[in-house]
Amino acid sequence: MSNNHYYSGTNSQGNHYCNRGESTAPGGSYHYSNTNGSYYYQNSNGSTYYSNPNTGYKSYTPSSSNSNSNSNGGSRGYSGRK
Repeated sequence: MSNNHYYSGTNSQGNHYCNRGESTAPGGSYHYSNTNGSYYYQNSNGSTYYSNPNTGYKSYTPSSSNSNSNSNGGSRGYSGRK
């Protein structure tokens, strides 16, 4: 049974977040809009996407049930975690 809780706010680093579902994924989904212009999504299936338009860096991590991945290298530099 799906639980459609929704909440949003701003963390101590000034990054905005929204969360849907029972909790952070898996089981829910969330995203961050970071103060540096980057953004981070985690979907309920566990897949993640990060993009920083200032540097051109993008990273996609598939859910554990999908073995394909696409990344242009480097490390995820997001600071948007709660």
